Amino acid sequence: MNMLFFDENKAPLTKEEINLLPAINYEGEIVLVRSDEELALAVKELKKNPLLGFDTETRPKFTKGAMNLPSLIQLASEKKVYLIQLKHITETDELATLLSDEHIIKAGVAIHDDYRSLARLFPVSPNGLVDLAKLANRKGIKAQGLRTISANLLGYKVSKGAQCSNWASDTLSHSQIQYAATDAWLGLLLYCQLIQLQDSPGYLAEQINRPRKKRKFRFFSKKKFEQESIEESLN
Repeated sequence: MNMLFFDENKAPLTKEEINLLPAINYEGEIVLVRSDEELALAVKELKKNPLLGFDTETRPKFTKGAMNLPSLIQLASEKKVYLIQLKHITETDELATLLSDEHIIKAGVAIHDDYRSLARLFPVSPNGLVDLAKLANRKGIKAQGLRTISANLLGYKVSKGAQCSNWASDTLSHSQIQYAATDAWLGLLLYCQLIQLQDSPGYLAEQINRPRKKRKFRFFSKKKFEQESIEESLN
């Protein structure tokens, strides 16, 4: 991937300019995980990687106050992208251990929000997380979403056609699979490209060294979460 597209002296691309860019898609191997047995094999392979691209997908909400649980977890390694359909999974202990491993970097946009949502499904600790929007800002790229970071750093746009589709469906469509795999793979790719850039002169050094408290998420049982959602929608 050509890194010469990014120029810190240029203004960020506009929405119109991004729309004119060529699209980027993941073209490697995709593994669909739809059972506990398949998950065990996937986790075994994923644990071998020091860095994973990460994302989740959730069924869109159309009722004010309603909250849906994540339906899909995407994890990208250098060789494959794994798409874990959570509705088919009953044993999450090993998955939670992988996601909570502080020695494995998980890179994604707004990744702490994703972990907060996952914590409503099973206990997970936010260890080893890198928010690509914050990393991009540190490098001088004033972009917040995966689409804008990709456009300004790589010179490619990300298709959002399947973003609002039904991720809770029993079987994912080809477009959903391609979209989900691309998002996770970009998390991995963008991280690898961003860390090669020098920090922006405007980035304060003390922000790097400032001690941060470890985040902890309260575990919500699914039953309690559903009751809270019902109460919120009625108020």
